[in-house]
Amino acid sequence: MRFGAARVYNSLVTELDDGEIVIISAPISAQRLSEIADRRFGDMVKAVVDTERRVVALGGELHSDEELALIEQGSEQVNLWGINIHPDKPRSEWVEFDSLINIRPRLGNRSRSVEDAAIRILICEIVDSLVR
Repeated sequence: MRFGAARVYNSLVTELDDGEIVIISAPISAQRLSEIADRRFGDMVKAVVDTERRVVALGGELHSDEELALIEQGSEQVNLWGINIHPDKPRSEWVEFDSLINIRPRLGNRSRSVEDAAIRILICEIVDSLVR
């Protein structure tokens, strides 16, 4: 699936033409995150974090859709990690490290989780900095 040209509301928040995937590199409100959750799953948002560029794609049906959207905007797959965000839970429990795109045996990540503790910490820092 290829996505069309992105609509840019400002230079830091991009929403793709289908209105499903939002790419953020500047903070959004927790309310906005909840609105994105309501559009698809209700209590959860699928997200892909680019740990190099420090951007997050939100709101797709599949992590692979968000992964593709980020790659099309210049991200490298090796830096992309799939997570789920649960905006109704306490912040300390928001992030769930579970996605098929995380299975990377050649990089030592053999499960759907993010096995490297340093990468998990970085992902949480990026999410915390982009959702206020």
